[in-house]
Amino acid sequence: MDINDLNDEQPIEAAAAKRRVGRPKGSTNGSGKKKKSTKKTKSAKKASANQENKRQRKRDNTGSLRITIRDIAEKAGVSVGTVDRVLHNRPNVSPKALVKVQKAIEEMNYEPNMYASALAHNKEYNFYCLMPKHESEAYWEEVEEGQLHACEMRRDFNVHAHMYYYKRKDEQSFKECYEAILEANPDGVVVVPAKLEVTRKFTDQLHERSIPFIMLDSYMPDLRPLAFYGQDSFASGYFAAKLLMMIASKEKSIMLMKQTIDGVNVASKQQDNREVGFRHYMKDHFPEITIEVVDLPYEASRKEYTQILKDFFDNHKEIHHCVTLNSKAHLVGDYLLKNNLRNVQIMGYDMVEKNANCLRQGSISFLIAQHGYMQGYYSIDALARAIILKKNVNPVNYMPIEVLFKENVDFYRRTQI
Repeated sequence: MDINDLNDEQPIEAAAAKRRVGRPKGSTNGSGKKKKSTKKTKSAKKASANQENKRQRKRDNTGSLRITIRDIAEKAGVSVGTVDRVLHNRPNVSPKALVKVQKAIEEMNYEPNMYASALAHNKEYNFYCLMPKHESEAYWEEVEEGQLHACEMRRDFNVHAHMYYYKRKDEQSFKECYEAILEANPDGVVVVPAKLEVTRKFTDQLHERSIPFIMLDSYMPDLRPLAFYGQDSFASGYFAAKLLMMIASKEKSIMLMKQTIDGVNVASKQQDNREVGFRHYMKDHFPEITIEVVDLPYEASRKEYTQILKDFFDNHKEIHHCVTLNSKAHLVGDYLLKNNLRNVQIMGYDMVEKNANCLRQGSISFLIAQHGYMQGYYSIDALARAIILKKNVNPVNYMPIEVLFKENVDFYRRTQI
């Protein structure tokens, strides 16, 4: 448009503004061709946003992309139903489709979402725990608390723990318990073993039925458990001797308190192995120190314990340091407090409350914690992960060796996982 064509009443600025207005949709750019749009349409933006939302929904907890059944179906060129039948080994899948799906799974590194699958099945899982009979506030009560807490944490999968208790060193009691467990057809088992050959009769039947089991307290690799949770007993006993000798290296003799069932055997293989480690260190580093053994039988009364300890300390006034490789250090600790023997101390195992009280009052010099609660929790959790979620489980899981003194005992987190 030429400026001379403007009306006299129309200002020049208005004409210029008119020329700056863009061409309407569908107009040409002077060459007869439509001008290409450089901006995304609303529908294109919306489609892009939907794709991004899909990608975000498919991300797992680690931030990586999670492959879905639909993704596999698209890649293989088959239906979602076909992929589902292949993944669950169902019939009615043609050989050609099977090859396509398997190839897609391999190329995409697909891992099934076992968590969602387990929830969808809504099945109940019954785990049976075979352990020794124990008193209130004892070490095994701590283990049991951990097991029950693990069930609570896995309640979405309907996990239940059933407790069976056998008498220590009573083979018939152990047999009756494991036969009842086998009759219940458990999904998994946690077992605190008795003697090797007695326990083998149980675990062989578990293997025959393909029932996985976890071992606590004593590690017996020949029985081929799914996993073991506990301390390295030999290393623990060796460490206990080394620690005791930091305060008792000048002594001529020390006392080793044991609890036997038949006058010879202690309650578990674990305690036997601790004593081997303890004596190994003493022989290598302090062979001149005499180890005096005192037996406080399991079936004896408190009155009998008192008499045994009185006779011992009356005849061994030179002894100022004692050790026990079980959780009953408080039996000696209480005697020392009641008889005001302030120049004698004992060390032992397990942060049970009776031991903790003696530690605070000074009759126990230190304790080695086994983390029983942690062992109990992980034993059930390992069964859940292996059986329900199809996860691999570490076969050997040694607990930390933690030392407790009166200065730090109140900071010990018994239920820490």
